[in-house]
Amino acid sequence: MTMILPGALPQSASGPRPDATVKFTGNGGEFVGLCARGALLQLVTFGFYRFWLATDIRRHLWSHTSIDGEPLEYTGRGRELVIGFLIALAVLVPVNIVYFLIGIEAEQAKAFASIPLFLFYALFGQFAVFRARRYRLTRTIWRGVRFWMTGSGWNYAFRWLGWALFATITLGLAYPWMRASLERYKFAHTYYGDLRGSFVGRPSEFLRRGIGLWLFCIMPLLLLVAGGVINIGLKEIGLSEIDAVKGSGRDGAAAALLIIGVIWLLAAPFVWPFFRALEWRWWAKGVRFGELSLTSDLRGAELLKTYVKLFLMAMLVSSVMSMVVALIGVIVVSGFGLKFSQFDPENLMSLARNIPIIAAVAIGYLVVLLSIGVVQRFFLTREMWRIIATSIIASHIESADGVAARGEAANALGEGLADGLDVAGF
Repeated sequence: MTMILPGALPQSASGPRPDATVKFTGNGGEFVGLCARGALLQLVTFGFYRFWLATDIRRHLWSHTSIDGEPLEYTGRGRELVIGFLIALAVLVPVNIVYFLIGIEAEQAKAFASIPLFLFYALFGQFAVFRARRYRLTRTIWRGVRFWMTGSGWNYAFRWLGWALFATITLGLAYPWMRASLERYKFAHTYYGDLRGSFVGRPSEFLRRGIGLWLFCIMPLLLLVAGGVINIGLKEIGLSEIDAVKGSGRDGAAAALLIIGVIWLLAAPFVWPFFRALEWRWWAKGVRFGELSLTSDLRGAELLKTYVKLFLMAMLVSSVMSMVVALIGVIVVSGFGLKFSQFDPENLMSLARNIPIIAAVAIGYLVVLLSIGVVQRFFLTREMWRIIATSIIASHIESADGVAARGEAANALGEGLADGLDVAGF
């Protein structure tokens, strides 16, 4: 007779379960307070606190996100990110010094060296993205079981480079195949305990759904090419000198192109959220862990609404904080018996006498930037997380029952490199 442990029914006994939803219960005010406190600590630590702030934000988001009623857990530490960043500096600083010395030695050699330097940073950036993903996965736990990851960061980076070149040559048409290939590689090396992941998203489906957006984005280039072809054709048949062609007809065509270009520039920012939503739905549909699959009903309108709120709130906060800082600056400077009219940035003695003014301006500038940073984190991190996470529905969740713990925690080198190269996603 088979003994069944309490709370661990075999899949055949429990049978298929209803689709599981993802819920987010985080409080917006609590998150703003966390970010505001982190911004102040960043100010007094000259930005060094950002490693602990990133960790606190992740713990907040993870712990308030539950899948099938079970919350996620983030076990990363700020000091791990510091160590990773310092190791990254040990790699990146010598590279920049060598490039600087080459530039001093010969301007021509510097121009030649810029190509391999660009390729190095492109490859190193993708290596960092891959390793950062590994770190975050191994610090993510659900139901007491760790996510983890294997695979080569350099293999991924060279795959990315090859696909990026091909996607550029094809004017973006190969992008769906690029994404599918890279996601297959990542998920083939991604595990939840002893349950292996996979990616089955079809690039042709991505292209079919996004071809309209691609045509819109490529339209200005197509118009320019069409205009050039028509102009060459007119010259070939000897019509380039005809007054009608040179005059009002050509001016009208130029005006039409200008109007189309302006409309395109105004509409382009609104296309991005819809493209990202389309890409996310396609990506979620392709994710597998055993029989467990995902779907998403994310809509571009939700993302667009968030971007608009971010823009409006950033403008409001920057205006209010600028006025507050200016008022405090006037009070502080007046307390020293100084006047802003006496400040002369070209006079060194004036600079020395007006150090309080310089300090007030610098601190005020940092306060405004950090305030905008709080707004940005709220909308681009917390709100995006909430919108995307709650759009997910997991099917065949019973496939994750009885998963055995596997994998070990990875180091934070990838996070440090991603931070140093400014390619760190969330």
